[in-house]
Amino acid sequence: MSRSRQPPLVTGISPNEGIPWTKVTIRGENLGTGPTDLIGLTICGHNCLLTAEWMSASKIVCRVGQAKNDKGDIIVTTKSGGKGTSTVSFKLLKPEKIGILDQSAVWVDEMNYYDMRTDRNKGIPPLSLRPANPLGIEIEKSKFPQKDLEMLFHGMSADFTSENFSAAWYLIENHSTTSFEQLKTAVTTLKRQANKKSEGSLAYVKGGLSTFFEAQDALSAIHQKLEADGTEKVEGSMTQKLENVLNRASNTADTLFQEVLGRKDKADSTRNALNVLQRFKFLFNLPLNIERNIQKGDYDVVINDYEKAKSLFGKTEVQVFKKYYAEVETRIEALRELLLDKLLETPSTLHDQKRYIRYLSDLHAPGDPAWQCIGAQHKWILQLMHNCKEGYVKDLKGNPGLHSPMLDLDNDVRPSVLGHLSQTASLKRGSSFQSGRDDTWRYKTPYRVAFVEKLTKLVLSQLPNFWKLWISYVNGSLFSETAEKSGQVERSKNVRQRQNDFKKMIQEVMHSLVKLIRGALLPLSIREGEMRQYGGWEVKSELSGQWLAHVIQTIRLTYESLTALEIPNDMLQTIQDLILDLRVRCVMVTLQHTAEEIKRLAEKEDWIVDNEGLTSLPCQFEQCIVHSLQSLKVVLECKPGEASVFQQPKTQEEVCQLSINIMQVFIYCLEQLSTKPDADIDTTHLSVDVSSPDLFGSIHEDFSLTSEQRLLIVLSNCRHLERRTFLNIAEHFEKHNFQGIEKITQVSMASLKELDQRLFENYIELKADPIVGSLEPGIYAGYFDWKDCLPPTGVRNYLKEALVNIIAVHAEVFTISKELVPRVLSKVVEAVSEELSRLMQCVSSFSKNGALQARLEICALRDTVAIYLTPESKSSFKQALEALPQLSSGADKKLLEELLNKFKSSMHLQLTCFQAASSTMMKT
Repeated sequence: MSRSRQPPLVTGISPNEGIPWTKVTIRGENLGTGPTDLIGLTICGHNCLLTAEWMSASKIVCRVGQAKNDKGDIIVTTKSGGKGTSTVSFKLLKPEKIGILDQSAVWVDEMNYYDMRTDRNKGIPPLSLRPANPLGIEIEKSKFPQKDLEMLFHGMSADFTSENFSAAWYLIENHSTTSFEQLKTAVTTLKRQANKKSEGSLAYVKGGLSTFFEAQDALSAIHQKLEADGTEKVEGSMTQKLENVLNRASNTADTLFQEVLGRKDKADSTRNALNVLQRFKFLFNLPLNIERNIQKGDYDVVINDYEKAKSLFGKTEVQVFKKYYAEVETRIEALRELLLDKLLETPSTLHDQKRYIRYLSDLHAPGDPAWQCIGAQHKWILQLMHNCKEGYVKDLKGNPGLHSPMLDLDNDVRPSVLGHLSQTASLKRGSSFQSGRDDTWRYKTPYRVAFVEKLTKLVLSQLPNFWKLWISYVNGSLFSETAEKSGQVERSKNVRQRQNDFKKMIQEVMHSLVKLIRGALLPLSIREGEMRQYGGWEVKSELSGQWLAHVIQTIRLTYESLTALEIPNDMLQTIQDLILDLRVRCVMVTLQHTAEEIKRLAEKEDWIVDNEGLTSLPCQFEQCIVHSLQSLKVVLECKPGEASVFQQPKTQEEVCQLSINIMQVFIYCLEQLSTKPDADIDTTHLSVDVSSPDLFGSIHEDFSLTSEQRLLIVLSNCRHLERRTFLNIAEHFEKHNFQGIEKITQVSMASLKELDQRLFENYIELKADPIVGSLEPGIYAGYFDWKDCLPPTGVRNYLKEALVNIIAVHAEVFTISKELVPRVLSKVVEAVSEELSRLMQCVSSFSKNGALQARLEICALRDTVAIYLTPESKSSFKQALEALPQLSSGADKKLLEELLNKFKSSMHLQLTCFQAASSTMMKT
């Protein structure tokens, strides 16, 4: 039979690959003239003519069967054209293994069913329905020992359904020799499977859409055929039978698979529950994790977990999630209370306070925990300050004898300045001075001084952290970044409201500090109603100036430390006022104590005179004042921000009066020493000054002084005080910025001059009266008569005796102080000349010899003491000479001159002291 047409030619197939029973569309040329012309169709060697449907000469639709070859040609055979050829090929893919519960759009060949229960992974439950080869490539088991893999991947697993799945372990174990290209193909397969699972039932419908259409077409064709035949509504018709068959098939299938499907539903629900637990295990485990982390103190972890849970489940409508989130909120509320308790707990460090505040801020705690902490810290500081005072007061009452400074030297715990000075003076004089007290002074701190030190130390240890806490509160550094952003506006309002409250807190702390110190050191400066709260020391003795200076230095350092914190000065003004009051009090107490020490200087007088006629007393007096002023140097200095001690007129007046009192006390000591009876003079402590000339050997022999000698020594000291000591002291007062120095000097000088004049008059009275009283008896001794006397042969003995007595006074004064000689002898000569003038004026008449004798004696006395003549004594001598008759002859004058020369020559030795004094005065 000859062919009238060309052989068929296949030029295309769609799709060009697929699994068995895939529906394909074949396109080409000369594919037949009709369905009856198509007699053969093979794809990959498998006959597909049974499913072929001829559409046109260029299109055929069919299904691919179970071919032996993976890839082959599409051969079409027709009656008119014979066996054709193909320019394209079809690739047959291996079908996926479908489980008994998997959805499928086509009938599954049960002979090729893959039973999971016969798989080599025996430990896996069949309901998990996991694929044995998820990568879709051939598995090649490696030769690596299982133990080595377990050691290499410790705690991991090669099971891809495990939580600890290790991809590296799985690849080593199953695909150690697989090429990289195959692994890339496996990645594509995995992505496809993932997409397929995500699509779910919709993907299943899409995949079997053509099958559903074919079934629909078949049912429609049957329906139309039955309608055409008229048997649609006939009992026992084909459709009725078919319906019954299908119902029985459905019931039978349900009966067969009911148990399996029930187990599947249960497994699905269990799996879904496990998936939910696995997916949301963070929330379900969070309450327990919160408790554990709180016990460990890992508050940061708790806060982070809480923030995460709040963002995920804070607004959930799922009841289970709501229930567990409510448990979380309960735990967090307990944590807020715990952190707030720790925050308000005292004592605590600034670091811990900031940490707890930040935690509470992150947990969105209600209220203002930072301000609550500031308030608690404020109360704690005040409580510490009052407890400190109560503790010291209680100890003081329990041990009243301890740490109480006494003013008497025997019990004073401080080394005495005067004792040191007297010891130094005695050592200079070469004495064997033995101190009655141990040289190692036991320096004990009084209770009130120790209290001030402890109180200021306490404030300086607590207040800086308190201030820094406030600064952090103001600038927002207490809070985290999230809390800073969310609560910035609200917190700025709080800061403005809290600023005045915090200022009151600082002022309350400062006032408590100042009043507690005032109650201890200046009890009279606080009100009676506050004595119970801030006072109660019940100490009668006053702190010494040195201890007050120590306290002032302590409070100054406290003020500087508080200023360094940049606390405003107006908050610290009360401390400045306290420092000023303490400085004033220190000056007063020091001056009072100085006056008491000076009062005891009389006991230190050793009556040893140096070359200038002075004892150590003026030096001790000056050094005592200098030491006191030196101890006040730091107190009187004005630190930055401090006012002068002498700014108040009242203070100036009191200090001036105390300074005058010091001077007058010493003047009173001098007066007491000058008038002290001989029996009261203690000479056991006297020693010989071997470094000075022996000017008064008689004193050294028996170490006894007469009242006249004591008067001279005191007068010599007074003279030195007037000329040097008081002026030096005035300079020291001026150096230390004392006010009213002129008044101090004037009053002191006036008192000193008054004492000097009184003592001088006493001494002149003691020395001049005996000499004056001996003149009249001496003149008229032996019934001498001016009217009837022999010619003069020389100066009579009464005048010589008077001169000798004057020389004795000269010697006594010269022994004590050479500078006192002119002053004393001038007064003695005045008294003698005045008495002599009176006696001459009382004579009614003189004979020639009597007048010559009187003129001789008057001229002898006048010429002898000429160096000590004063206008008063010169006037007295003049009046005495005028009372005598004038010399009329030259012989009388010559005789007078000869007798005067004879007198001076015979008493030359006795009169040498007056000449020496004359030469000395001329040199000066």
